Amino acid sequence: MVVEIIRYHIASESSEHFVQAYKEAGVFLENSEHCLSYEVIRGVEEPDHFIVRIEWDSVEGHMQGFRTSPDFQKFFALVKPFFNAILEMKHYSMIDKVV
Repeated sequence: MVVEIIRYHIASESSEHFVQAYKEAGVFLENSEHCLSYEVIRGVEEPDHFIVRIEWDSVEGHMQGFRTSPDFQKFFALVKPFFNAILEMKHYSMIDKVV
């Protein structure tokens, strides 16, 4: 399992549209056999900062599975308007879960 982290800086006037886009795009993540879970969180101290956290079965499942599927095209069409607002988009491996 790998975790994809996407950090965004979204202008306040676009934040509602951003949240709505990810609500709609989430359907395509849920349809993917490679997506284990996802969440969208918003900064408290800096409400123009958002993080999208997606758990994938593997980097290959994300890059060669989901990204080559028809669902990716639909997903990307919804979130593409925010592509230039990305501060970071990387995969991370889980070291240990702290409960």
